[in-house]
Amino acid sequence: MLVKRTEAEKPSEAAGFSTFDLVEKARNGDRMAFHRLVDQFQPEIYRMIFYRTHSRMDAEDLTQDVMLKAYKHITRLKSPEVFRSWLYRIAVNRVKDYYRRKKFQSLFGFVSMDQEGFHETDEMAAASEVDGGMSKKDFWKQIGRMLTRLSALEKEVFLLRFFDQLTIKEMSAALHKSESTIKTHLYRALRKIRAVAGQFHGLREGL
Repeated sequence: MLVKRTEAEKPSEAAGFSTFDLVEKARNGDRMAFHRLVDQFQPEIYRMIFYRTHSRMDAEDLTQDVMLKAYKHITRLKSPEVFRSWLYRIAVNRVKDYYRRKKFQSLFGFVSMDQEGFHETDEMAAASEVDGGMSKKDFWKQIGRMLTRLSALEKEVFLLRFFDQLTIKEMSAALHKSESTIKTHLYRALRKIRAVAGQFHGLREGL
């Protein structure tokens, strides 16, 4: 189950705090501030995990684990500005642990367009509309097949960039890799995909 609470525990919607302010408050022990952070970030963390596990139940459980771990260790966060990438780093590690337990060889699979619960981002939708009549469904099925040609790190940076919409800086923090390493693997991933599929103008590197 995802993180839930009673109406009495929910923070006031009138409290207009920035993410920076909420993280600062949460670091100082404010539970209501952390609940607001859960409201803000839980959906995208769930989506990120679901893309990789292909299971609603497992994605819900892992998302809850991520949020609980973040709550327990938020005082260790050095700067509120990196909260999002820190949260993604926890999520990436939880997915790795999940696959180690399952003893799967492939750490980051691709969710089929036919699977219930798939959500397109705006950038994904834009990418699928530029190919002269190819349907979105066929486009992303083809991308899914091409992802099998990528290394584990190439696949992960591709998913984080175009599915999860992380910046290069955020990906660097989430994966504990230098920005130059992230750019290199993203470039390689796009080059491999374009070598097979041709140029997709919607797949911008954003570098």
